[in-house]
Amino acid sequence: MTGPIFPPGFAEQLDTLLTWRRDVRHFQTVPLPDGTLDHLLDRAALAPSVGNSQPWRFVRVLSAERRAAIVAHVEAENRKAAAIYRDETRAAYDALKLHGLQEAPEPLAVFCETNPAAGHGLGRQTMPETLACSVVMAIHTLWLAARAIGIGVGWVSIVDPVAINRLLDVPEDWRFVALLCLGYPAEQHETPELVRRRWQDRLPADQTRFTR
Repeated sequence: MTGPIFPPGFAEQLDTLLTWRRDVRHFQTVPLPDGTLDHLLDRAALAPSVGNSQPWRFVRVLSAERRAAIVAHVEAENRKAAAIYRDETRAAYDALKLHGLQEAPEPLAVFCETNPAAGHGLGRQTMPETLACSVVMAIHTLWLAARAIGIGVGWVSIVDPVAINRLLDVPEDWRFVALLCLGYPAEQHETPELVRRRWQDRLPADQTRFTR
């Protein structure tokens, strides 16, 4: 069987998609069309996984009470995180918008089942962390699929995983990986926000590529 042949210009479009992927913090409150989230999760499920274990578990947060509890938790953790910074760095930190949980129409929690039956343990005997790595691959696949249809994704990382597991009442063997916000971006910029605000630029290639 012959695989697909991508048309001329496809690689350039893919480069544009990768270049314009953003960690979105500013969202419109407009709901996503019916079926859109399921479409994106179907795309996420095309990601590679160790032993084809497919350990990702997606939890759509529909409860207003749970969502409010998550927002309160993130704000509390944010205050703790801010305490490590001083002077100009603290001012820069305080100016950052670090999540869009109040506005984004779709909060999505992502977990890794730590001992899934699927895959029969293949490929993870010496490196069990490959399960969580597989989940991150699914998140990235979802992220690109969302960006391709104009939907933004923001990854909220200022959380206590134990607290999120408790707030969402998930099985004990599910490892928290990510809290995502999905929705239409309120604004779009060619330069990522953390670069625009001079928090962190992209590293030059010679700091990330080595030979031995």
